[in-house]
Amino acid sequence: MTTAPQHTGSPEPLWSPGPERIARAQVTRFQQWAAERHGAPAAVPGDPAASYAALHRWSVDELETFWQAFTAWSGVRFSHPYERVLADPAMPGARWFPGATLNYAEHALRAAEDPARAGEPALLAVDETHDPRPVGWAELRRQVGSLAAELRRLGVRPGDRVSGYLPNIPQAVVAFLATAAVGGVWTSCAPDFGARSVLDRFQQVEPVVLFTVDGYRYGGKEHERAGTVAELRAGLPTLRAVVHIPLLGTPAPEGALEWDALVAAETEPVFEQVPFDHPLWVLYSSGTTGLPKAIVQSQGGILVEHLKQLSLHCDLGPGDRFFWYTSTGWMMWNFLVSGLLVGATVVLYDGSPGHPDTGAQWRVAERTGTTLYGTSAAYVMACRKAGVHPGRDFDLSRVKCVATTGSPLPPDGFRWIHDEVSEDMWIASVSGGTDVCSCFAGAVPTLPVHIGELQAPCLGTGLQAWDPHGKPVTDEVGELVVTKPMPSMPIRFWNDPEGTRYRESYFEMFPGVWRHGDWITLTSRGSVIIHGRSDSTLNRQGVRMGSADIYEVVERLPEIRESLVIGAEQPDGGYWMPLFVHLAPGARLDDALLDRIKRTIRENLSPRHVPDEVIEVPAIPHTLTGKRIEVPVKRLLQGTPLEKAVNPGSVDNADLLKFYEELGRERPTPRT
Repeated sequence: MTTAPQHTGSPEPLWSPGPERIARAQVTRFQQWAAERHGAPAAVPGDPAASYAALHRWSVDELETFWQAFTAWSGVRFSHPYERVLADPAMPGARWFPGATLNYAEHALRAAEDPARAGEPALLAVDETHDPRPVGWAELRRQVGSLAAELRRLGVRPGDRVSGYLPNIPQAVVAFLATAAVGGVWTSCAPDFGARSVLDRFQQVEPVVLFTVDGYRYGGKEHERAGTVAELRAGLPTLRAVVHIPLLGTPAPEGALEWDALVAAETEPVFEQVPFDHPLWVLYSSGTTGLPKAIVQSQGGILVEHLKQLSLHCDLGPGDRFFWYTSTGWMMWNFLVSGLLVGATVVLYDGSPGHPDTGAQWRVAERTGTTLYGTSAAYVMACRKAGVHPGRDFDLSRVKCVATTGSPLPPDGFRWIHDEVSEDMWIASVSGGTDVCSCFAGAVPTLPVHIGELQAPCLGTGLQAWDPHGKPVTDEVGELVVTKPMPSMPIRFWNDPEGTRYRESYFEMFPGVWRHGDWITLTSRGSVIIHGRSDSTLNRQGVRMGSADIYEVVERLPEIRESLVIGAEQPDGGYWMPLFVHLAPGARLDDALLDRIKRTIRENLSPRHVPDEVIEVPAIPHTLTGKRIEVPVKRLLQGTPLEKAVNPGSVDNADLLKFYEELGRERPTPRT
């Protein structure tokens, strides 16, 4: 049995684009072009929702024609033509554009070929001073050319892995693009990862080059990393070279190469033409249980998927400035860098999201002239709680879209952006995953925004909500599934030669159909609501509930800084659902607050959502990319030992988990 969520949104949209904006949008122009040349449905005059729904249906039903049309429209350079668009549509193992060759980095640097744009900024680097430092298109291309030549001199060949232990700085972008230019495979971790976490990732792929910094600045402090770099060098015997970037000004360790020397030459980049499915990079799952999955995505698959997302969905192009708060350890960094593909200026912010104050990211958006600003739902809610007034205190007149991801944006987050940033603001809550390095649903510039909802499924994405029997449902909670292949789906996992782990991860529940592990509702008006992870879903007497719904209402209370809800099946068939709360400074979990928490949940959701117990904790544990850890905590509460329930190196504060392990050991029986 499933229930649709009680939804606090109004049938009236919070925001709608005006006719001029709709006419100007790239997705509008693409639809008209594809209708004339490729048989796409023409737009319905005066009805953007019907126009997009028809285009989306065509893009999924006529998958090959859609991708053929889009690659032609966006000017993808195939140095060798493809034989067909999709050789085998079966998942896993769909083969895209067989026979084609291309290079991602060549496309990322196309804007530098235009003499009129050569001096314009390709990158704007910002640190905690919030003063932007530009890197022009011609300069970016020159540095990539110089470094690519040096990588070839070091013996890096197509397929070799190149790793970066780097913050979100221009050198990371140059190193990645140079790696792609030579056909190497990029992989990165942020320098706040400890040595064990990095080695858990990099040892799997055996890199031949490591780019490192001596440290980084965060929260107004310098964090030295020389010792960690020494551990990485010792733990990666395949390294042929280590490149030192002196962010804190320290000399290179013995045997390391100097960054400045490698990017000094005036060298025209040479772009290795590789097959469409040649690996571009390795991303990693959070690795909360066992080693992180090493997810391999292709040069061509990422190129065309990101071109689609950034042009048609984000409506980005030359003249735009694209800022997303991220680190190199999160897929959003890879997505952000792809802003170069559409000729946008990419804003790289290296620093704390809240330094020197909670409004820091809005100040960066102001000072860089950002037009699309992306952040986390958690940051939006932190700004709301802190009483930040971005629209009043900053000039955000150039920002046309605020996008959020990482977790569902609660309805109050939509209202806050509308009220405190701008009433004429396109709010794009998006949802996807590291697994595809893209979005399944989210931004559409021609559609209205409804509170608490993602605007629509993305083009070319066969997104559905399925019940446990594999039947599509509308206006009901179901499993997020994708019924047709996407070009950016992994070509494989590293060290998974038979594809066993890959199949188990996505195709075990519904063979041949990608099951992502999220609960969603597809509404009858075509929008999407995300309810949280289905593998940590709350399930009381057969009624399934998303954890995100509970977080949204509980964290409205000013006393609650953050929360974590777990539903744990018990050995005797019972079910225990505790709510863990991290309180704001000065708050106390007394009877009055306890009553208010339960009443808030009961009134805003249902009596079934009320937890069995509310337990105060010193903090909520997260993955290194900031997501609440639900499944491992559930296992700890069910009595699984810590070393089997979670990989401590994947957690922001592993000591927090001992509390949950102790609780699971002491109280293994159900409570009411």
